[in-house]
Amino acid sequence: MPPFQFQRVVVIGTTSSGKSTLAKGLADRIRARYIDLDDLHWEPNWQEAPLNVFRERVRTATNSNVWVVAGNYRIVRDLVWPQAQVIIWLDYPFPIVFWRLIKRTLYRTITKEKLFAGNVESLRIQLRVWSQDSLVNWLFKTYWRRKRETPILLALPEHAHLTLFHFKHPRETEAWLKSVGASTTEPANELEQAQ
Repeated sequence: MPPFQFQRVVVIGTTSSGKSTLAKGLADRIRARYIDLDDLHWEPNWQEAPLNVFRERVRTATNSNVWVVAGNYRIVRDLVWPQAQVIIWLDYPFPIVFWRLIKRTLYRTITKEKLFAGNVESLRIQLRVWSQDSLVNWLFKTYWRRKRETPILLALPEHAHLTLFHFKHPRETEAWLKSVGASTTEPANELEQAQ
């Protein structure tokens, strides 16, 4: 199989699909800069960065030749996707991402894990599933929409340059990542061209 020759990769998927974990792992293997859009978007106390600040942070972070970006933010897509060579879409079944979200939220709230800009998740907020601040609410609001919109988005002429890796189960993704190394290979049967 030919070596993995891509240098600029974007990992997309719904919340709790494992975008950050995969992007970090891939960045390590291909010796690329790891960029998490959440890190650039959030300010202390869960305040969103002003749009111009967020966009400038993204512009600066992607001003290099080799990077792996984790995140879906449409408001910076025009800065990231035109430079990217690959989209990795983590398109997992709803029960998997829902269970991952619950486990991750419990872990983060119990351990008080510091997240973006030093923020900490609140179990009380996450359990208020009717609230716009709850990631459970966000998952229900975006999961099916992303499944519908992503193929349409990838089919746009301005994205024809992107190669798509479309993984439908974490086992697929894990097996693929294990096959990627400094002189990596890509499984031909899982590589799709975004038309």
